[in-house]
Amino acid sequence: MNAVQIRSAEQALSVGTWLIVCGAMLYSVLTVTPLMRAHTPDAWDWTAPILPIVVDAAVVIVVRLDSVLARLGGEGGRWPVVLRWMTGIMTLALNTADSALRKDLVGVAVHAVAPLLLIVTSETGLAYRRAITAAVAGLEERERAERRRREQEARQRAEEAEQAERRKADEKERRERERREFDAKLAREQREHEAALAREEAEREERRERAEREARERLEREREQQRQARERREREAAEQAERERAALLAAGPVNDKQPEEQARRTVAAAFAARVPVRQAAELCGWSVGWVSTRYQELRDTTPAPAAALEGASR
Repeated sequence: MNAVQIRSAEQALSVGTWLIVCGAMLYSVLTVTPLMRAHTPDAWDWTAPILPIVVDAAVVIVVRLDSVLARLGGEGGRWPVVLRWMTGIMTLALNTADSALRKDLVGVAVHAVAPLLLIVTSETGLAYRRAITAAVAGLEERERAERRRREQEARQRAEEAEQAERRKADEKERRERERREFDAKLAREQREHEAALAREEAEREERRERAEREARERLEREREQQRQARERREREAAEQAERERAALLAAGPVNDKQPEEQARRTVAAAFAARVPVRQAAELCGWSVGWVSTRYQELRDTTPAPAAALEGASR
């Protein structure tokens, strides 16, 4: 049962109760007023309806306050119970008194219907209202519990969402930190690699320069050794030629012609020593013309001493 059904039932109970109360009050006024006129002086006949109205007003107060207390879930104590039963008994007595005095049992039964219905309706309505109030309280408690549960679930979902966002942010920050560390590591490794390459290049360049320097030094040493060897050979050759020239020139004029090979060596030695053509002819035993021809050949190959030889021949 939902709140709409409970309100509908409570409204039906309230409408039915007040219909019964109003009907019983009207019936009581109509029934009790003749009795009061019969037992009231003629001058005060107009006061006859006051008593049933007063009693019924008490009934209205009881019914109304009982409904309010039942809706609030409170208890009025024993005095509302006393008032409720006292007004009910008074209404029953007043409605059945006329028939009872005339000993009309059927009339007593007929006139007791409305008061008894009012009494039972009051008690039953009170019980119904208390039950409805308890049901409403239980429903409200369940609704509050459900609302608290939904709010708790909403808070839990919000907390879970917040925790998820926090975890997501932490994970993003962790990945960003790892990425930065990885980039820094890559950059450091790149710098180290470049530095290693630079060192290797510098070492290769240094080795190359050292190798080139060593090669140059070795080449220079070889050249120097070759130069010294060449100078030594040239010096030895020059000394040897000088000795040979000295030996050839020291031999003096010959009487017989020397062999051509020996004569050529003698002419060459004389040419190197800047000996005149005629003297050279005397040294080798060949003719002046032949020696002059050999001198010309030697001048063509070694032109430097030509001027001196020409001067010497003249």
